[in-house]
Amino acid sequence: MQVKKALIVTYYWPPAGGPGVQRWLKFVKYLPEFNVEPVVYIPENANYPILDESLKAEVSDDLKIYTSSIREPYKLAGFLSKKSSKTISKGIISENENQSLLEKLMLFVRGNFFIPDARVGWVNPSVDELSKILKKEQISTLITTGPPHSVHLIGLRLKEQLGVRWLADFRDPWTTIGYHKQLKLTKTSKNKHKALEKQVLNTADQVVVTSFATKKEFQAITSKPIEVITNGYDNETNVEFVMDLKFSLAHIGSLLSKRNPEILWKALSELVIENESFAKDFQLSLVGSVSENVLSSLEYFGLSNYLNNVGYVSHKESIAFQKKSQILLLIEIDSEDTRSIIPGKLFEYMVSDRPILAIGPKQWDVEKIIKETNTGYCFSYSDFSALKKTILECYLAYQKGALQTYPIGLKKFHRKLLTQSLSNLL
Repeated sequence: MQVKKALIVTYYWPPAGGPGVQRWLKFVKYLPEFNVEPVVYIPENANYPILDESLKAEVSDDLKIYTSSIREPYKLAGFLSKKSSKTISKGIISENENQSLLEKLMLFVRGNFFIPDARVGWVNPSVDELSKILKKEQISTLITTGPPHSVHLIGLRLKEQLGVRWLADFRDPWTTIGYHKQLKLTKTSKNKHKALEKQVLNTADQVVVTSFATKKEFQAITSKPIEVITNGYDNETNVEFVMDLKFSLAHIGSLLSKRNPEILWKALSELVIENESFAKDFQLSLVGSVSENVLSSLEYFGLSNYLNNVGYVSHKESIAFQKKSQILLLIEIDSEDTRSIIPGKLFEYMVSDRPILAIGPKQWDVEKIIKETNTGYCFSYSDFSALKKTILECYLAYQKGALQTYPIGLKKFHRKLLTQSLSNLL
């Protein structure tokens, strides 16, 4: 069978850490098994907010990678305020009443002068460079993955100039993503975002999304084919861990200001007060970047003494935390706009053999997956009594040594099978 080449344009690539890098790192790993030779194009001097050097080991020595220079506004912003620029680039944005004048200014500039995002300066030089690469490598299929959604503008230009077949992959929505409301966009800027989104969706030959809610949203904008290929899990080997002796609830990943589950903190606070044994055994582990708002809430609810604030760890270390914690927390903002967000870590959670406790918006796509796979519990922000009751039931099972899950139907979320679905589109 003839091998087909595909050129993948992505901003996030090792040594970048965090969830943005995982999806295409794994697709690239498995595509050769389905007669697709991936060629990758990345920025050579990217200002990644999180680094994970261990991920370099997952990149094959045989993979052909092209790079080009990128101008990073966050580097310039760092001269004004290193802390603000770093937290904004991570997506950690303070509540309006807690924002300094400088942070408000940086958000306004980011939202209205860099459309669709701060990496838009990479578009023009990349179009020129990729035009040469596509001809040199004799590649007729181009893949762009966002965010940053400016990467899709590269695909748009190359489609218009060269007629290359173009697949646009959306790991997150564009104009309905939660943080858009915090960018202080003018009416003109909002309209420009929507116009670019519509142009990309109606020009790409194939659109790929990670959730059914995003597919439904995009179907109202375009008639182009849209395929749902969720994120997934891979076989993680050589991960050593010792099961927590404490009744540990662990959240892996960034916990942003808006993603502050006070319903959970209240339930845990009441259980600590009401149950002496629970208070003795309980531990809350936060693994990743945590906003000051979250830490303040934990202090308010009297939970600071139970907190194990780990901070950012490598992907391999995060897998160990997933396997050794008693319960895994999955938290999303309570908004209609976030019903389509299916965090990549959900799928790693599902194969960790630990119960998932998810809190998010009503009609969240995550709830459907958790129920179908029998991997835990999902609550909305109005389910306080049920949430508290479930935590207590889990604790009683923990005391008996019987806290575990019995998952079903996980195989379809393996990265290799998901890559096969992708290869069918190519």
